[in-house]
Parts: sequence; C-alpha cells; structure tokens
Amino acid sequence: MKICSVEEIRLLDRLAVEKYGLSEEVLMENAGHAVYSLIVKFTGVKDKFFVVVCGTGNNGGDGLVVARKLYSNGGKVIVFVIGSLEKFKGVAKKNLVRVLKAGIKVIEITDEKMIKHFEENLVEADAVIDAIFGTGLSREVKGIHRKVIETINKYGKTVYSVDIPSGISGDSGKVMGVAVKATYTVTFGLPKLGNLLYPGYEYCGQLYVSHISYPPSISNAHFLKKEINIPVPLPPRKKTGHKGTFGKALFIAGAFGYFGAPYFSAMAFLKAGGGYSRLAAPRSIIPYIASKGSEIVFLPLEETEIGSISLVNKEKLLEYTENSDFVVMGPGLSLNEETQELVRQLVPEIKKPLLIDGDGLTAISKNLDIVRERKYPTILTPHPGEMARLTGKTVREIEENRVKTVEEAIKELKAIIVLKGAHTLIGYPDGRIYVNLSGNPGMATAGSGDVLTGTIAAMYGLGLDLETSVRIGVLIHGLAGDLAAEDVGEDGMTAQTILEYLPSAMKLYRKNFEKVLEKYSLKVI
Repeated sequence: MKICSVEEIRLLDRLAVEKYGLSEEVLMENAGHAVYSLIVKFTGVKDKFFVVVCGTGNNGGDGLVVARKLYSNGGKVIVFVIGSLEKFKGVAKKNLVRVLKAGIKVIEITDEKMIKHFEENLVEADAVIDAIFGTGLSREVKGIHRKVIETINKYGKTVYSVDIPSGISGDSGKVMGVAVKATYTVTFGLPKLGNLLYPGYEYCGQLYVSHISYPPSISNAHFLKKEINIPVPLPPRKKTGHKGTFGKALFIAGAFGYFGAPYFSAMAFLKAGGGYSRLAAPRSIIPYIASKGSEIVFLPLEETEIGSISLVNKEKLLEYTENSDFVVMGPGLSLNEETQELVRQLVPEIKKPLLIDGDGLTAISKNLDIVRERKYPTILTPHPGEMARLTGKTVREIEENRVKTVEEAIKELKAIIVLKGAHTLIGYPDGRIYVNLSGNPGMATAGSGDVLTGTIAAMYGLGLDLETSVRIGVLIHGLAGDLAAEDVGEDGMTAQTILEYLPSAMKLYRKNFEKVLEKYSLKVI
C-alpha cells in the first residue's frame, strides 16, 4: 500500500475532484461514514453517548458527518467546536448547517471557561470523536486547543481520531507539543507518513484506511514513491537442492574482543534458510566463534597487532568473493586504521552484491565516492549514529526527518539504504522508500543489526531478487523479534534470542503467509 506526504494527499484529493468528478462533499461524506462504521463495530451506536470535538477546518467537517450519522442511528451526540462557528467554510460549513438543522447540540469552546462544561460531558461519554486537526498541522499546539487535547487524554476514554490523532504531524509523526492518544484512527485516501512513523504510529492506536472512493489509478499513482513493506511469498525450497542451491554468503567480520557480531551475522544466514555460510575472520578469534557456531565454514585471516583483519589479506579476500553470491562486510571489524583502509580498498573491487554494516560504514564514510562509483549493488544498513557519519547530519536532525534523510542519501550514494529504527526505512536508488511495520523495542539490543545482515543475505540465497531480499529480510528479522516478544517479552531480549526465533519466523512465514500478511498490512474499511 502506498503512503503519502501531506502535499501528496492534497494532490490526490485534487485529482479525485478534478479528474474523476468526486466532489469534496462526496469525499467528506465517505470519510465520515468510514469513521462511523468503525464506531458501529467497536462501540455500537444506539443509546450510546458520544462527544464529538471539532476544529473549524475540513477535519472538523468530517467530524460533523460522523456526528450526524451517529445521531440519525440512535446515538446521543453533543458537538464541541474549538473556535467560532463563523469560521466554517465550504463543505464543512454545509455539514455544520445539517447538524444544526438535525437538532444536534453544538457548543463553541472559545475560552478556558468552557473546558469545565466540556469535561463534564466527557466524563459521561461512551466514546470521543477527535476531529480537531487534520494532517496539515505545522505549528505547535497551544492555548485552548492544548487544554482540550490534554482533557481528552486525561480521562482515557475510547477515542476515534479522524485521519490522524490531533497534534501529530502528518509528515514526520512528531508530537507538535501535545497530541490525542487515540484508540482507533481512520485515515483517508491513503495512510500518511505521520500515521506510520513513530511516535505518530503509537498515538494512532489501531490504524485503519478508507480509500473514500479513490479509484485504483489514484491509490496506486506511479509518482507515489513511499509504501508499506508488505510481505511477499518466498520461493519454495527445491526438493533436490543442496547447500549451494540456497546461497553462498561470505562474511568479512570480526576482531579480537568482537566475537558476537561475526557469529550473529554468519549464523543468522543459516537460521533464516541460507545454505553455505563462510566467515573470514582474524585467525585468533575463530576458535571462540567455532565453539558456538560449528555449522559456519571458517576462513582464518592474518591479523594486525590489535587482532583485527590485516591489509595483507586483500587478495585472498577478493578470491573468496569470487565463489560467493553475496558479501557482507563490517560487523565487528574494529576501527583499526589498517582494517578500515582494507575496507576502503575492497569496496570498489568486490564484484558481487555487497552489504556494508557496522565498522564498515565508518570506513566508507571517509570516502563515499567508492560507494557511488561501484558497478555492483551496494546495501548500507546504518543505525542513526552511523547514518550521521554517512550524511554529515546530526542524529537529532536524522530523527527529526528520517524519510527526508533517506531520500537524500539514496539519491546521493546510489545505494540501497536500510535506516534501522522504529519503523525501519528501506530506500532504493530510484527513490522508492518502504516503511517496515514488524519489530518491537526489545530488538534495540547489541547484535540485533548483525542478525539482520545475515537474514537479508539469506533471502537472496533463497531466490528473491536483491531489492526484494532486502525489504523481506528486514520484515522477517522483525517478525522473529515479535515472536520472541510474545514468548519471552521485550525486556531481556538479546540478539541470541532473535537468532533462535528466526526458524520459527520462517516457518510461520511459509506455512501461514496470510496471517503474516494480515499482521503487517493496514486494515482497509
């Protein structure tokens, strides 16, 4: 499913009106009905008491449609409008007139004196409909609007938010000072970035989408480059396959004191279904890793004085890459300058798909031209700190606008970029960006990213094309974490826990694909 920025959804609404003859009135009516239908499902209507809180824009107009439908079907309804009724315009004003003519009580909240009356009704309500701000909010919420939102949150009532919880930025998911904590949210046309990026996603509660009569040509418009990372079926395992059939991956990783990263990446490849995992690592650390991961094939390398991979291994490593389908370089390599230089010399000469992670990202950040000029696919999997080194931005700047950061980086570096975090973003050089919905906070643990690198490599070994391998690797890694959280909880989850749940994730993905698809797709009403 495609995802929109605020500017893009405005364009789609304009196309719906101008090209397809869907009037603003029809779109508003359909939006209100979508929210109403969700209320019928989860709260019921007849003899229930609803407080509808509206702003004076089109989001408020949607709320007025909800109020009218609730009232006409046996609900008790009171509408509070923040501001003067005279500010309503266009189709929103038409719906205000209809509500007033129907006899529904409408009360203006123009100062803090009215908050007490609002609160008295809120206490008695079975549910609250939040229609204060839409997706276009660009300023911090202050004054009477802030007081109203704080009052809504204070009582913990069931809240239905119209399009997006009021106070959440439609583009970034940021809380603009304060925001409604919804129980359910119905977003219209297509989901907005703010519906899916944290913390906005969490504020939405259960998120639903209504296309409000958009034809498929609008919902799937070619110029929309952002999408939800929807699962796709995996190729079946060949009955006559051998270890080489399911991929040959080479991991260039590890240094003295960094035993976990090489182990987790190389072993995750096997746990996620890959066939032949080779780990090129410093000679002295291999016995420690082999005692835990004996299924890995080890390629001992000469070391620097501190126990990292020496530059003298360059030609040998290039030979190893020739017999590999996929190369991972970087986990636990250390910041030793000789090893960092080895990375920079290898990157331009590896003639296979190359995933660079961890300390490998630090190495290439000193000379990004070697990534731009590569003739074979490159995948970079940074966390925000590593992304800061790659882009020259601060971590705060990156977190302020993760999507824009990825958009700029994929264009500049001509690489596939996986910006890890909640929710992980997967960007491609042609401008496409996928938002991944799997995973949980328990996965924010040392070594989790190393498990991810091996999982991505495994998807390629199983026969998915490279671009699909990256995003499905991210999804399955998150699925393993979600299964682990269900069984052992988020607290105390380690990379080892995620690793051990990869086979279960793969089994569920293959045996009950529809369940996984439902879990990581948005519900459409």
